[in-house]
Amino acid sequence: MITFTIALLILIGGYVVYGKFVAKFFGSDDSRPVPAKTMADGVDYIEMPAWKAYMIQFLNIAGLGPIFGAIMGAKFGTSSYLWIVFGTIFGGAVHDYLAGMVSLRNGGESLPNMVGRFLGDGIRSVFTVFSIILMILVGCVFVSQPAQLLADLTPNSLNLTFWMIVIFLYYLAATLFPIDKIIGNLYPILGAVLMFMAIGIMAAMYVIRPELPEMWNGFGVKYEGNPIFPMMFVSIACGAVSGFHATQSPLMARCLKKESDGRKVFYGAMVSEGIVALVWAAAATAYFHTNGAEGTAAQVAMNITRKWLGPVGGVVAILGVIAAPISSGDTAMRSARLMIADSLHFTQKGISNRLAISIPLFSVTLVALYVSITKSDGFAVVWRYFAWCNQMMSVFTFWALTVYLCKNGKNCLITLIPAVFMTCVETTYVLMAPEWCGLSGAISYPIGIIVALNFLVLLLRWKHRYNMKFPQQTKFYK
Repeated sequence: MITFTIALLILIGGYVVYGKFVAKFFGSDDSRPVPAKTMADGVDYIEMPAWKAYMIQFLNIAGLGPIFGAIMGAKFGTSSYLWIVFGTIFGGAVHDYLAGMVSLRNGGESLPNMVGRFLGDGIRSVFTVFSIILMILVGCVFVSQPAQLLADLTPNSLNLTFWMIVIFLYYLAATLFPIDKIIGNLYPILGAVLMFMAIGIMAAMYVIRPELPEMWNGFGVKYEGNPIFPMMFVSIACGAVSGFHATQSPLMARCLKKESDGRKVFYGAMVSEGIVALVWAAAATAYFHTNGAEGTAAQVAMNITRKWLGPVGGVVAILGVIAAPISSGDTAMRSARLMIADSLHFTQKGISNRLAISIPLFSVTLVALYVSITKSDGFAVVWRYFAWCNQMMSVFTFWALTVYLCKNGKNCLITLIPAVFMTCVETTYVLMAPEWCGLSGAISYPIGIIVALNFLVLLLRWKHRYNMKFPQQTKFYK
């Protein structure tokens, strides 16, 4: 428990210290106008108090990732603690905060437009398609698993198909209605359930005091022959670094009352998610130590909550596990609608315009969902590609944010280092993962490092040329 406690305190301290530094470094300024005031439309641009925006952002990003991803990542040992803690503080929280704040300063623009602004129109087009595919995968993944959990908790008459239809209809309503009508009213309740779940599991650990390995007893282990790097860094995404989060930040960038709220909403929500991931990684580590690394992540979550929290607490905690993915799936589909609308310059104030985009979008998602549930390994395949797409989006976002900082005359190391690291992770994963190239580490590691260093060199060359062309430009802001 000592390693877990230290990791928890570092996460909290990271928000207090590094979060404050990043906000000051960015130059948060409450005198600047925000889109919620200048572009209010009663649908997507609506002012919200910071606590509500934080709760929505937290639920938007805290899907299956910090729970299921942390459980799968825990199979690699205590190294998962390090990635969750330092990945959150120096990677994920910086990624989410800067993506949200840059979007805010550009009228709440969606992630593809923001990436295209800094990396070029060609990247914008590719990234728009890439982002929409990820949103569809999120909508697909975050229907089937909560539906399965609900089917397990309810009478046989309420089967998997029934709950999938219910969740899918909810997604459609949440995508179409103004953000304050469904999401704004429902999320505080779901957030309370999710908070109870995480706090309950953490409290149970300190009461039960299960046997947990300490960092000094072993850094980590291979799982099923898979090395820690890069496999663990892809398995644990939403609890450390996740590109999906940057697609959600613009939703709240359109709702903030002032810029200083960004630290609480963006950086704070990511740290909160890191704490959830840390709790589940520790709980899963204790579970695997006793029961072996068997069973799906959903089964492990069910077993832990029922055993540690009792019948009532277990049901409430599982509802938290259900609320998390549902509350990410609905905003994923909403984000996809807004991305398509932004790319087509298609206003979304009228319900008919929203339907014109939502109907084809949901039709494609239904096809993907059908494939995932009818194939024997369909969900596993969809999840693996979702995880890869998720981290790939973080790579694009980190490089775009690095260009933004360079254009503002700021030190870009806070995003450049994560950009290089995640580029190496993704490249190595594609080369090594069995669903991709399946190459050996002797080949994959050197190529991954070389590719990442090449991108670093390209960035440094571009920065040198840019500074030569605009030597006095330090207030770019766009």
